[in-house]
Amino acid sequence: MKKLFYLFALALVFTTAQAQILNPVKWEPKIEKQTDGNFLITLKGNIEKDWHVYSQFTPEDGPLPTEFIFHQATDNYEIIGEATESETQRQFNTVFEVDEVFFVDQAVFTQQIKQTNPEHQKVQLELFYQVCKESCISEVKFFEFDLKTLTAKEITASDIKEENTIATPAKNDIEKTATSTEKKSDTNLATIFFIAFLSGFAALLTPCVFPMIPMTVSFFTKQSKTKAKGVKNALLYGLSIILIYVFLGSVITLIFGADALNALSTNVWFNVLFFVLLVVFATSFLGAFEIMLPQSWANKVDKQADRGGYIGILFMALALAIVSFSCTGPIIGTLLVEAASKGGIAPIVGMLGFSSALALPFMLFAMFPGWLNSLPKSGGWLNTVKVTLGFLELALAFKFLSNADLVLQLHWFERETFLAIWIAIFGTMALYLFGKIRLPHDSPTDSISVGRLATGLVVLSFTIYLIPGLWGAPLKLISGFPPPMTYSESPYGVGGSGKTSNNSESISLPDGAHNGPHGLIAFTDYDKGMAYAKSVNKPVLLDFTGFACVNCRKMEDYVWSDPRIHTIIDKEVVLISLYVDDKRELPLEEQYVSPETGKKIKSIGNKWSDFQITRYKANAQPYYLVLDTEGNSLNEAAGYMPDVSEYEAWLRSGIDTF
Repeated sequence: MKKLFYLFALALVFTTAQAQILNPVKWEPKIEKQTDGNFLITLKGNIEKDWHVYSQFTPEDGPLPTEFIFHQATDNYEIIGEATESETQRQFNTVFEVDEVFFVDQAVFTQQIKQTNPEHQKVQLELFYQVCKESCISEVKFFEFDLKTLTAKEITASDIKEENTIATPAKNDIEKTATSTEKKSDTNLATIFFIAFLSGFAALLTPCVFPMIPMTVSFFTKQSKTKAKGVKNALLYGLSIILIYVFLGSVITLIFGADALNALSTNVWFNVLFFVLLVVFATSFLGAFEIMLPQSWANKVDKQADRGGYIGILFMALALAIVSFSCTGPIIGTLLVEAASKGGIAPIVGMLGFSSALALPFMLFAMFPGWLNSLPKSGGWLNTVKVTLGFLELALAFKFLSNADLVLQLHWFERETFLAIWIAIFGTMALYLFGKIRLPHDSPTDSISVGRLATGLVVLSFTIYLIPGLWGAPLKLISGFPPPMTYSESPYGVGGSGKTSNNSESISLPDGAHNGPHGLIAFTDYDKGMAYAKSVNKPVLLDFTGFACVNCRKMEDYVWSDPRIHTIIDKEVVLISLYVDDKRELPLEEQYVSPETGKKIKSIGNKWSDFQITRYKANAQPYYLVLDTEGNSLNEAAGYMPDVSEYEAWLRSGIDTF
């Protein structure tokens, strides 16, 4: 009931909000003179609560970045270096699988310029940025700076002189296809800690670590003069384990910088390197070879452990880390690779979670030694755990290879290929758990345990679940891991099984239409779409969207894909999707200055954004309307509406009115 109330309230807020022009960022321009001919331009944006603006340095294939375009720059003034910006936050986008860099509360940009023509006193700057919350807004602002009076003001597009424009060095004009998720960085760190903690427990159940628990605890309890002393030493031992691994995470963060690993993780070649590393780790876990640190390290550390006191205990913990490296190393390496993709202190948090789980049993069993009797005996099941981890590492490795292929758009590793590999990996893993396959370090056995059987059934079920994905099933359970459905050998599944009656190859598409999400016919031109709707006498679903609108993609993936909604859009309405961030330029004769906003309309996206603002007094996406064939609204406009039943009721209200 609470969930329904929340969804109703959210829909009410957005329905109300659509009736106004949103302006969540207020800009304050300023110019300062530094030395003769040198000036510093500052743009400070005050961002409303819960909104965020994207950095100019957001990674490629991420959200639409902030962009500066200086007008009349050539022969008048020189742009010195890149524009600098205030502190940003970095967040991994799980929907589009890219990083995003953004500002909250406030964004400050500074740009140095050098005057080269003393007679030219005006500097005109065009600022493009995208600001998002539940909806996204693409904005263009124009500013003028007077080098003589050192004044700055916002101007309209009609005041801009177009000749001699130049963009700041950091920018490019790549059309982006991703935007923000609304997760907070602290939530990300909590997730990293939790995953690392579980990984630490997995490392405990390996042949290198598990047998060490009773041996180490017995050492402390027997060698200490009192029980209290033994417990104290075991606690120090556990804390030493945590200290060692956190130190490792800290060193990596300090050496590479808080965000350098993150930047590397989004690089094509480092994704390929991570793929190779994880394949090596997986091969080791499967039993092909052991990854060992030099034996001399263990011998030297072991000698230091005899010194006694806290120093001796610290070296005992270090000895455990070295001796168990063949089992823990691949897990630690995978954790650091994953943490690197989050940036910041994520490697430190990851190592804290991992080491806490690793140290906890040593401390607890020292405090309650009677619990040691409840531990299962060491045996072949430990190698089973290790091999299972190897299969998981191998599956994860192909995610990094997929990332590299997506960035390069090579289409060598499309969705069907990825799913086929995962089906093969998890299918083989199920056979292994059922005892049908034996690997080098497995013990001979005539039967399998109930736990191993149950795990095998879960893996087999997951494998079967993956198979329909080859025929176009969305596989929402693993959304974000395989390439998107549009990145596929066949957008409609193997054999074209995902096609609807409207998009059959035997039926040519209407003029101005293309195959949109989930095979739906969509028009990207309003006039052509309206003309078609009139010819077939159907109402129109007008969709103001954007390439870089995450909630637009969520609506398409989770609402439009529902059979009820898909059937309605496919059969009962004409879909017109207008992309407000389409950066393709309009022909010169079609460019104009908006009488509503005063902005220069130069691109297709500008045109549809201005159309939305002028006609509907709204500028956020997603934004949906149901229209009749004359363009009149048949119901209230709607925004982001993730509840399928609610969206269906909204669609029906417009169609029934028609």
